[in-house]
This record gives sequence, C-alpha cells and structure tokens, in this order.
Amino acid sequence: MIHIPDFAHATTVQIIFCFLAFITVITAFLTIFSRNPIHSAIYLVICFFSIAGHYLLLNSQFLAIVHIIVYSGAIMILFLFTIMLMNLNERHQVHRPRITRVGAIVSFCLIVIVLITIFINSKPIVGEYDSTGEDFQSIKVLGKILLNEYMVPFEFASILLLVAMIGTVLLSKKEKLNK
Repeated sequence: MIHIPDFAHATTVQIIFCFLAFITVITAFLTIFSRNPIHSAIYLVICFFSIAGHYLLLNSQFLAIVHIIVYSGAIMILFLFTIMLMNLNERHQVHRPRITRVGAIVSFCLIVIVLITIFINSKPIVGEYDSTGEDFQSIKVLGKILLNEYMVPFEFASILLLVAMIGTVLLSKKEKLNK
C-alpha cells in the first residue's frame, strides 16, 4: 500500500476548492448578467451544485445532499415556474430608468466596501477548540435539534414558502378581458 503524504492531500483539496470557487463565482456572475431568464436559472443551478461541493469538502455530506435537494431541486423548480408563468422572456419590456441602474451600482459598491472592510478587520480565532464529543453530522441528532429546539422557526419557514408560492400564482394570473 502506498502512503500519500499529508501535504499531497492538502494540495489536492486546495486545487478542488479553487476549482469549485472559480465555478461558483463565474456561474454567479453569469446568473446576474445573463439576459435570458432560463439561462440564468441554469447558471444558478450550477452555482448551487458547486456550493454543495464546498460542503462535501468540509465533510458535511448531509448538508450537501439537503442543499442539492432543497435549492437545486425545489427552489429552482419554483423559480422556473415563476419565469414561465410570468413570461419574462418577452423582448418588449420597458427599460429601467438610468437612476435605477446607478442606484444599483452604488448599492453594490457600498456593500462590497463594507464586506472588504469586515474581511480585512477580522481576526482569526486562536486557542483551543472545545469539543463536547457530540456528533452533529448524525441525522438523528440533527432531527432532534430541528424538531425540538428549532420547531417554530422551521414552521415559519414553511409558511413563508407557502405564502411565496401563493403570491407567485396570484401575480402571474392574467386578468380576463371583458368583451
């Protein structure tokens, strides 16, 4: 049996991380800058899958699978239904005023400055890591925590998704013309 040194494993993980980070950033930009909403949705799915790859690198298989099922599955299906119901692919849409675009650019720049400032001023945590010995990767432990301690926020999230779905259907309904 061949022994692979630890630095070779770390280098492989770093290469995979850099590759996934590149895919994540590129597909996120393509999601924003694509003119076709269906292409944007496909780029977003690829971005979600690359983020799931990051979870796998962190040895969080359960979170990666839940991320794929919830975001790449359910949420993207809702996005696609919304796009198709509202017929956003039409070319005769009214263009937004220039002040709206300038406001979006200024907001984006301010958020980037704040995030860079926070990143530069942050300090790493130094010291011992206290471990309780409890395995939070276990589905049994996660189920107990979700359904005991976080039951109310869990139900609020489901109600929020239901209201968003109803709102999407109501917004996409076209009024009947009286003839």
